[in-house]
Amino acid sequence: MTSREDWWYDEAAGPLVRPYAMVRGRTRPNAPDLHLVTQVRASAFASDQTSLTVEHREIMALCARPLSIAEVAAYLDVPLIVVKVLLSDLIERGDVLVQNSSPKVPDRNLLQAVLDGVRGI
Repeated sequence: MTSREDWWYDEAAGPLVRPYAMVRGRTRPNAPDLHLVTQVRASAFASDQTSLTVEHREIMALCARPLSIAEVAAYLDVPLIVVKVLLSDLIERGDVLVQNSSPKVPDRNLLQAVLDGVRGI
């Protein structure tokens, strides 16, 4: 039987923190152009990290090398929107740099040529 103080802990999962608690109830990132494939990396001139949350620090550690936003979400095992909100905080502070803000869409003619080539096989 668990005591009243143990309600936040699950034997299999460990401490339970709801995603909205990680982002203080925010549901939209301040940086609107964050896509799954957007590459982010920690700035070499990051500001003082003592005021950051644990999740922000984990992102900073992960982003020592360039990662996509999807990879950051997978490594942290949190929903994508949570990572986008946390990353937008770090981008505003100048702690994280965006390397590729929008995915490149291939030319329609190129895609058609590839499709025609595959059909010809």
